[in-house]
Amino acid sequence: MKRLRWYDYITVNTYWLGINIATGAITPIILPYLVALFVPAEVKNTYLSIVRVAGLAVAMLIQPLAGMFSDRSTLRWGRRRPYIVVGTIFNVAFLAIIGWATNYWMVLVGIVLLQFSSNVAHGALQGLIPDLVAEDQRGRASGVKAIMELLPAILMAFTIGPLIDRGLVGLSIVLVMISFVVTMLITALAVKEEPLRAKPVSPIGPLAVRLLLLTVIFLVVTYGLGGMVALVGKLLAATGTMQLAAVALAGLAAMAGSIFLGVYYGARVGVGQDAQKYPSFIWWVVNRLMFLAAVGSIQGFAQYFLADALHIPNAAMVTTVLLAVVGVFLLLSALPSGYLADRFGRRRLVSWSGIVATAGTFLLLLSATLPTVTLVDLGFMVLTTNVLMVIVSGCIIGVAAGTFMTTNWAMGTDLVPPEEAGRYLGISNLAGAGAGIVGAGIGGPMADFFNVYRLGLGYLVIFAIYGALFLLSTLTLIKVPEARQAR
Repeated sequence: MKRLRWYDYITVNTYWLGINIATGAITPIILPYLVALFVPAEVKNTYLSIVRVAGLAVAMLIQPLAGMFSDRSTLRWGRRRPYIVVGTIFNVAFLAIIGWATNYWMVLVGIVLLQFSSNVAHGALQGLIPDLVAEDQRGRASGVKAIMELLPAILMAFTIGPLIDRGLVGLSIVLVMISFVVTMLITALAVKEEPLRAKPVSPIGPLAVRLLLLTVIFLVVTYGLGGMVALVGKLLAATGTMQLAAVALAGLAAMAGSIFLGVYYGARVGVGQDAQKYPSFIWWVVNRLMFLAAVGSIQGFAQYFLADALHIPNAAMVTTVLLAVVGVFLLLSALPSGYLADRFGRRRLVSWSGIVATAGTFLLLLSATLPTVTLVDLGFMVLTTNVLMVIVSGCIIGVAAGTFMTTNWAMGTDLVPPEEAGRYLGISNLAGAGAGIVGAGIGGPMADFFNVYRLGLGYLVIFAIYGALFLLSTLTLIKVPEARQAR
């Protein structure tokens, strides 16, 4: 395996930039805007959760399948790049459906199709670092990957956010299309892969069936426990404060239970008999999902939180500013974390990430209790005391997330078998897609439930639950030793 030169760190990770520009624009900004445009306000969180869960269920199945097929590809052009090119072509077509949607159902169909094509490329992309990067360079490569994942947050503040506040959805979608195409071309032309000489002889059918069962298990567990939360609310319908407390605790139990049970049994089904040889990998996925479910869901509901709990008029713009501030601190922590992870190990840094993120979430909750005092009018937004507190909490969560995303991914690339990196890291999409399914699928209806009692209360409840998930993510590391110990 060749040693990477400085620019190889960039080219091998460039397509992550395109994927995350799309994710950073659609999930927290464009999608909440479109859903609120087409459905009644009192159920917008529930409808937002439906479209997110539907798309992420597709992602959970397609991403590991694409990784597995790319593992076995003998194409002369390489194992990963053909999937990236084809996925990008279809991304552009499906983004057009979303950009010119005239009702909620067009948005839903467009998101589901986009998740299919995007995860064809995404599943293959995850194999590039294990394929091309030496083990002692993976921390730094993962640091650059984290930058490519986080840089879009800064870009959104100057592009997508202002456009959405002005209602220019079509133009926003065009910018996402361009980012996909440009990053795909750089990856296709600059990354050099060695083609696989001989295709693996093991049958692929049983593995595909396992991945389907993995997805079904996770969805059944999540919706089953989500139904438990709704049942608690109905059984205690006349008990006031006790009802609210019971539903909140049931929500925490449902999210944590979905993650533990869904990931543990789903990943074991997906990996098969080899799961007994790689127990640390299973718990790594649990740890990753706990953290991502919390940080991704806070991001996904941020626009509604700012509008309904803090009563900010240009919520889309302020959301992009918040994400940009988070992105800056993510960037500042990502590269040093990669270096420190290579030097001192991954586990300690991942552990501290969960604790620091919990502190940042506490400040986010505190922002809703502060009196609204105007500090300065910046022109594009008014900085008030509670908005300032939100930004400070975003800085803290940003440092935690940047450290986590770098060191946790480096930990995962150490734990998977190199010859099946695409398949195993595709299965880890239980953490990526599963995070949204758990956080939005259970959190969205809960937010609407509590908002009936007081507008904005729902976001405080689910954000408190997400803070608890950050702490639980740290506790799961008991089962994930450093890679050299795992071996």
